[in-house]
Amino acid sequence: MSDAAEPADTSVDIGRRAAGRAESRMLIDGELVAAVSGAQFENISPATGSLLGYTASADSQDMERAIGAARRAFDETDWSTNRGLRKRCLEQLQAAIEAERDDLGEELIAEVGCPVVTTQSAQLDWPLAGALRYPAGLIDTFEWERRLDGGGLFGERNVRTVVNEPVGVVGAITPSNFPIEVILNKLGPALATGNTVVLKPDPNTPWNATRLGRIVAERTDIPAGVLNVVPTVSNDVAGLLGTDPRVDMISFTGSTAVGKLLMRQGADTMKRMFLELGGKSVAIVLEDANPAAVVGAAVGVCVHAGQACAATTRMLVHKSLFDDAVANITAAYQAVPVGDPVQPETLVGPVISAAQKGRVLAAIAGARSEGAEISTGGGVVDGLPEHLTGGHYVAPTVVVGVDNSAAIAQQEVFGPVLIVLPFENDDDAVRIANDSAYGLAGAVISRSHERGMDVARRIRTGSFGVNGGMFYGADAPFGGYKNSGVGRQCGIEGFQQYLETKTIAYRTPRNQ
Repeated sequence: MSDAAEPADTSVDIGRRAAGRAESRMLIDGELVAAVSGAQFENISPATGSLLGYTASADSQDMERAIGAARRAFDETDWSTNRGLRKRCLEQLQAAIEAERDDLGEELIAEVGCPVVTTQSAQLDWPLAGALRYPAGLIDTFEWERRLDGGGLFGERNVRTVVNEPVGVVGAITPSNFPIEVILNKLGPALATGNTVVLKPDPNTPWNATRLGRIVAERTDIPAGVLNVVPTVSNDVAGLLGTDPRVDMISFTGSTAVGKLLMRQGADTMKRMFLELGGKSVAIVLEDANPAAVVGAAVGVCVHAGQACAATTRMLVHKSLFDDAVANITAAYQAVPVGDPVQPETLVGPVISAAQKGRVLAAIAGARSEGAEISTGGGVVDGLPEHLTGGHYVAPTVVVGVDNSAAIAQQEVFGPVLIVLPFENDDDAVRIANDSAYGLAGAVISRSHERGMDVARRIRTGSFGVNGGMFYGADAPFGGYKNSGVGRQCGIEGFQQYLETKTIAYRTPRNQ
C-alpha cells in the first residue's frame, strides 16, 4: 500500500462538488421555483472555462411576480413594524449560513474563480462576521424615534416626534466579484430596517444567491415575499426593478455606466438610490516610504486578479523613488503566484469571463497605443496546467511611461493591471490623485503618520488607508465621491440608507 499523499483538489474537483450541491431554482413569494418559461442559463467556471451547471433564468413574468410578492409582504404583513421578528429571522439566517460555510466557500471558488485565500477574508469570512450581526444588533439600539419640544401657539404645547420607517420594496442588484459579501451587506440593513427585497444577482455568479434563497425558504421564519431571489440573463428583465413604481429603492453595486442607467430609469418614479460604483483608486508613495510596504501595496492590486472596485490600481511614486520602485514592483509581479484558485498559494486566479478577459487585454493594448511601456505582463498567462487552459487568465501587468491623462490611468480596468506614475511633491500627488472622475478609495505610504493623515484628508474619496490601515468593516461606511457612487454601505450610515424619516407634530396643553 502506497504512503503517497492524495493528490490535491483542482478547480475541476471543486466545480463538480459545487454543481452537485447547487440550487438552480429562484425564490419567489416563499417558494423555490423554476422560471415560468422553463428557461435556464449556463454557469461557467472562470478557472477552467467549462460548464458547471444551470440556473433558472427569469423573464418578465417571474420578475413581476417577485415585485408583487415583495410589495404585498411590505404592505400586508407586520414585517415592517415587528422588530423582534426581524431580529430573530436575521439570527436564524446567520446560523443557517454558518452551517453551510464550507460548501458556500467551495461554491464561491467554483463560480467566482476567487483564490481560496480570499474566502478567508473579504469573500466570505469577513462578511459572515458582521454583515448580518451588526444590523441585527442595531435593531435594539438604534434610535427609531426621538422627541422634539418647542414652539406652540395660544398657550398650547407643541410636541414633535421624528420617526424612522423602512423605505419599502428594495431592488438589490449585485456584482460577480465579491457576490456574497455584497449581498449580505445589502440584505443585513435592508431587512433589519423592515424593508422587503427583490435580489437580482449577477448571472456570472448566481449560485451563492440561489443558495441563500433556499436557506431563507427552508431554515428561517422570514415571511413569504420578504426576500425574493430572481436570477436572469436579461437586462430588460433586470431593468423592471428600475422602472416599476412598486419598487421604492434601488441598491446597486457595479459599474458606473449601469448606475447612471438605473438613475435615469428610476427618475420617473423618484426611487431612492444607493449606488456603489467603480473606482480608479490611488496609492501615494511619499519619498520617506518603506520600500517593502510599497511592494506589498502593489502586489495587493493583483489579489483576485484585480477584480475589486477599491483596488489602488494607480500608484503615484515620488520621483526620487520611481525607478527603484518600478524595478521592485516588476520583479514582484513576475513572482506573484498565478494559477488554480483552489491552491492555497494562489493570489491571482482568473477574471470572471472571457468577455472580461477581452476587455482587460484591450485596455492594455490601448495603453500601448498611447505610448505606454509594459514592464511585465501585458497578455495571457503561459504555462498553465492543462485543466486551466480554457480559463480566463491575464498576467499581472505593470504599466509605466504615460501620464495621468491616459485612458489606462483614468478608466477602471478590473484586472491585475497597475499603472505607476511619478510626482514631484505632496501637492502634486494630491493634484494627480484628485484628477479622476472617480473617488472610491485610496491609500498613502509614509513613515510619518501626521503627513499621511494630511494627505488622506485632501483626497476626495469615500475611504482611505494610511500606512496599511484597513477601512473595511460592517460598522464602517463605504462608498464613493463623484462617479464612484451615491450613498454608503455598512455602518450607521448604511443602516439609515434604507430608512425614510417622518416628523409627526401634535399639540397638548402646557401642563401636560
